[in-house]
Amino acid sequence: MTEQKTVTMQERDMQKVNVRQRVVKIAVQIMLYTFLVLMALIILFPFYFMLVSSVKSLAEYKEPIVSFAQTLWPRKVILYNYVEAFKTANLGRLFLNTMYVGIVSTLLSLVITVLTAFAFARLEFKGKNALFAALLATMMIPGELFTITNYATVSALHWKNTYTVLIVPFLVSVFYIYLLRQNFLQIPNELYLAAKVDGTSDLKYLWKVMIPLALPSLISITILKMMGAWNSYVWPRLVANDEAYHLITNGLRNAFTDAKGEVNIPVQMAAVAIVSFPLFLVFIFLRKYIMKGVSRSGIKG
Repeated sequence: MTEQKTVTMQERDMQKVNVRQRVVKIAVQIMLYTFLVLMALIILFPFYFMLVSSVKSLAEYKEPIVSFAQTLWPRKVILYNYVEAFKTANLGRLFLNTMYVGIVSTLLSLVITVLTAFAFARLEFKGKNALFAALLATMMIPGELFTITNYATVSALHWKNTYTVLIVPFLVSVFYIYLLRQNFLQIPNELYLAAKVDGTSDLKYLWKVMIPLALPSLISITILKMMGAWNSYVWPRLVANDEAYHLITNGLRNAFTDAKGEVNIPVQMAAVAIVSFPLFLVFIFLRKYIMKGVSRSGIKG
């Protein structure tokens, strides 16, 4: 009887411990998800405010905010703001300019990145490690420091107000080269040696073997490069003052300011929503490729 009581007490103690562990686990999960939901609301609210403001009238937008509920939904939804935004900012032209600069710069950058990464990953030449270390060292320098020298260079070459000045200065990215080189290093070197024994050229091996195996990283680089061109503001603002070469970010800056200096904020918000929509689609449908490419490139150092 005593042994049975002892066993029963031990079982009860174990049940209490299990219940206590479950309660703690559930409490931790509740706190975690509460925190995540709160952070998500804080991050998403500016985007929601942008969308709500884009369907308000200018008079309603200027009204003093009496309560928080006033910012949650407009009294009258005005979808014509989007049509007016498209016409006022000439978004069609801005989209074409941005797409042209983004596509051309991305394609040329991919060619340079692939060839450079392949050279640093597979070819042997004198000073390779020192040169690669020097390239990595340039990543420590803020990009803003190159602005003055780049501006002086393009001015001397008479590239201002051309597509060339928007494309050429940013074709080389040390980060993309490093990212792709790390991915190439994961491919067994025996494949390269076997290909050389069979008489395969370096370019053919690169095209047939390394590029297909490194496709996730190449997709990531393509997406990031296109997004960089889409969001570029400072450099195009500095070197492309001609409206014929304005990109999206520059075109939206002063397009909605009237002669009195007053800005039609709801229409401007509508234009920003239109411009941001493609980036939302990229994030929703292609985010897995970005994460996959970056994670694969970081396994081997």
